[in-house]
Amino acid sequence: MNIIKTPISDLLIIEPRVFGDERGYFYESYNKKQYEDNHLPYNFIQDNQAYSEFGVLRGLHYQHPPHAQTKLIRVIHGEIIDVVVDLRKSSPTFGRWYKVRLTGDNHRQLLVPKGFAHGYVVLSEKCLVQYKCDDYYHPEVEGGINPFDGALNIDWELPYEKVKLSDKDKIHPSLKDCVNKFE
Repeated sequence: MNIIKTPISDLLIIEPRVFGDERGYFYESYNKKQYEDNHLPYNFIQDNQAYSEFGVLRGLHYQHPPHAQTKLIRVIHGEIIDVVVDLRKSSPTFGRWYKVRLTGDNHRQLLVPKGFAHGYVVLSEKCLVQYKCDDYYHPEVEGGINPFDGALNIDWELPYEKVKLSDKDKIHPSLKDCVNKFE
């Protein structure tokens, strides 16, 4: 696997080795030993899968300690813009966001460590997203940030009127006003 560092520390893009021929392709989407060999000792314990259609925006979500989650996100079919916001108060990139295009064709994965809010918008007609987590879902410690927070000014690559948000995501506070327990 190829590991690509981003401008935000600990946030990584993973490119697996893909073997293809006239029959299609094969790749290991996750290999614990490869992660350990690359000093990425995460213990993923839960897999999640989400189906969405064009314009659906999910996020920006996170869980507070002690149930913060590291996530490994990939697209099985379709295309998304995946966005993370650094919530680690002691980080030099606190409050900065980063985005990457993940598709079923490029096979890229985004490794999002604890201390980040995460979200994505679907750019394809239909999309299947799969991600691993290193802690279980705990609704009592979940948090969120409004994906259209003017101070963040995230470029979702879709106009607001084409985006479909859940009622819950519509009422998340700004970064400035959110509950943030990441030191």
